[in-house]
Amino acid sequence: MIAATPLDILRFLAAHAEEGIECVLVTLVGIEGGSSRAVGAQMAIAADGRRIGSFSGGCVEDAVAAEAQETLRDGWGHVVRYGVGSPYIDIRLPCGGGIDLLFTPRPSPEAIIAALQLLDRREPAALRIDCDGAALADPLAPKAWDGRDVTLAYQPPLRVIALGQGEDLTAFGLLAKAFGTQVLALTPDSGTQQVLAQAGVASLALPTRNALPPLQSDAWTAIVFLFHGRDWEEFLLAQALALPAFYHGAIGSRRTHAARLSNLRAGGLGEEMIDRVRGHIGLIPATRDPATLALSILGEIVSEYNALANWTYWTGEPLSAATLR
Repeated sequence: MIAATPLDILRFLAAHAEEGIECVLVTLVGIEGGSSRAVGAQMAIAADGRRIGSFSGGCVEDAVAAEAQETLRDGWGHVVRYGVGSPYIDIRLPCGGGIDLLFTPRPSPEAIIAALQLLDRREPAALRIDCDGAALADPLAPKAWDGRDVTLAYQPPLRVIALGQGEDLTAFGLLAKAFGTQVLALTPDSGTQQVLAQAGVASLALPTRNALPPLQSDAWTAIVFLFHGRDWEEFLLAQALALPAFYHGAIGSRRTHAARLSNLRAGGLGEEMIDRVRGHIGLIPATRDPATLALSILGEIVSEYNALANWTYWTGEPLSAATLR
């Protein structure tokens, strides 16, 4: 994991509650001008000084931690402005903006644990947060800060199922794991599986080109084919397209992708299913090495994952076949 995620912050709160250590949950609820974090970013600070999360590159975190300790001593929540318009004239943000932070002392452990249980079941969760605490809320009913409370949604962690062999698969698996993705690699090559196992990347053997092993996927899952030869796609790709996922992709040139689509049509797959598969994938065109290819594809997947989360959060509409494209 290269940095703390929103779920890590919730786990931090739950773990400290279990230890009997009080915490303050700090939530970014307003921005004036520029900010390095978006509304909804959070930190958690424990009474023993431990903390997790950030709002800048180190400009305000120490001040936030000190304010959190005072909040625990005073026992009441409040909103503090940092940067432009702040009473703390010695604290300035490099972007020149101002941020409003909601300090919530002793957020309900029961609400935090309930949210984590939903997320562990791969279901979205939400918390209504105010000066007095936090309560479980409807993830499809988000609410911006109105001076009283804010409702934040949390989506299940990104899961990626990657199929392939050799360096392309190992590079992708290593990068996805480092990013914090729940990655599962499928490969017919025992050497590739051994390299992945040594790096702690979960993997399954692909013993046949004709059938996928049983797989768990959902609306927060991406499935990507990293085979350079299309022989491993002939039957497996069609089966993968039948699995729920917000992203189905396969590497290859535009010519390769055209042949791939033609093969799917020849196999009797309907156009709605065929339209799910993306070809010529990645954010960086014409990559020349496995590491850059992995970065290119993972970047695209993460971008789509964030867009999906924003769709659900800001529209309040449930996930459907239309949003899984």
